Formats: sequence, C-alpha cells, structure tokens
Amino acid sequence: MLQPWPDQRADTSTVEAEVITALRLKGNWVVKGYMQVLTTVPSADEGVALAQSITSERLAAGVQIIGPIRSLYWWQGSLRDEQEWQLVIKTTQPLLSELESHIKANHSYETPEIVATEIAAGSTEYLDWISEETRRTDAL
Repeated sequence: MLQPWPDQRADTSTVEAEVITALRLKGNWVVKGYMQVLTTVPSADEGVALAQSITSERLAAGVQIIGPIRSLYWWQGSLRDEQEWQLVIKTTQPLLSELESHIKANHSYETPEIVATEIAAGSTEYLDWISEETRRTDAL
C-alpha cells in the first residue's frame, strides 16, 4: 500500500505553493503558463517561412528548426516514410489558440502536427524572456 508523503496535507493549494516556492528557491525556477509546441514541415524553406511568420507576429519568443528528421506515419491508409523538419516553438498558454490558427493557415499539410506540452519548470530568466518577447504591442 502506498503511504502518503510525511508532509502531505488536505489543503493541496498550500502544498502546491510550497512546491513552487521550493523550486524557485532550489534553482531559481518558475512554473506555469509556458508552452513548447511542435509541428513538422516537408522542407527547410517552409520551416524558415513558418518560423519567421510565427515570430514576427509575436506568437512565440523563438522557434528552433531541427532537421532533416525521418518520420514514419500512417496517412490516408498507407504507411509513409518521409523527410521532415521539426519546429520547436516557445510560447505562452494564452497564445496557443492563435498560434494553432496561424499554423493551420500557413502550413502546406492538410492536417499539420500541432502538439503543445506545458513547460513544467524553467529558469526565471528564460521564461521571463518568453513573456517579454510574446508581449503584443497591438494589445497595449
């Protein structure tokens, strides 16, 4: 039988706050609200064009283009083996919906990969940079 942690309390918000504080104290880490989004494209040129449009619209602080990579996947009943480039997009949670719409509108695939993962923790300076660079001047 699993035993509770010695400091486990009924008030989980207090425990959560203590964990966040501990993370900040133990490594200057910040959590919540930051996302890493993945998509793939069929060429380096399309990757650069998409990355430039995403960053120029301030939908992300930065985009890394990795590739070429080899992707094996099912599409329309057949197994594909293709060369692709992966975009790793750093953004904030409030921008996810707009980022998704932008990717779909500017992507050559009928069904582009759009997978968002919450950044569980990161350095204060790095996450502050994401916040600052995704701040929209049109929203001010």
